[in-house]
Amino acid sequence: MEKRREATPEDGVLTRIGQAIMLHRAGDREEARNRLSELWHEIGPQGDAFHRCTLAHYMADTQDDPRDELDWDLRALEAAEGFVTERPGNAAAQGEPKVADGPGPRHPLVALRAFFPSLHLNIAADYAALDRPADARAQLRRARASANALADGEYRQGLRDAIDRLQLRLDGLAGHTP
Repeated sequence: MEKRREATPEDGVLTRIGQAIMLHRAGDREEARNRLSELWHEIGPQGDAFHRCTLAHYMADTQDDPRDELDWDLRALEAAEGFVTERPGNAAAQGEPKVADGPGPRHPLVALRAFFPSLHLNIAADYAALDRPADARAQLRRARASANALADGEYRQGLRDAIDRLQLRLDGLAGHTP
């Protein structure tokens, strides 16, 4: 078993993140948070940006306090932005075609770029929960813009629908319609 872990350390990290996500979705929020926290410390601040982004993205969902959720979502965004901008000759600069439908098993750069609309949407929702509507709207604009880089499909449409729902909620709180 140890040889396999050495041969595919990235797969092991993503597997462990996936296991924690399954715990969370099964209702064991605290154990999921504990496992993700342990893994976060193992990865460390200099660890793989794709792993840090993915882990922080899901760690945010396990938080009880909206401020903590925002902190984790911002960590996820920071890791994603750092990874994308640090890549020599990154695909965005070379006019890459639209990102495939949803984050998933593919090159980490493509998967991270597919995360951006969701990351911005989550941050917008965090700001809305913290009664910071101007910040929420700014993040919604970024979510919409980054969703345009996605290929047409269920993932893109689901994000657009979620963006629209949050926009309507914010507009309702402000007492006006779009």
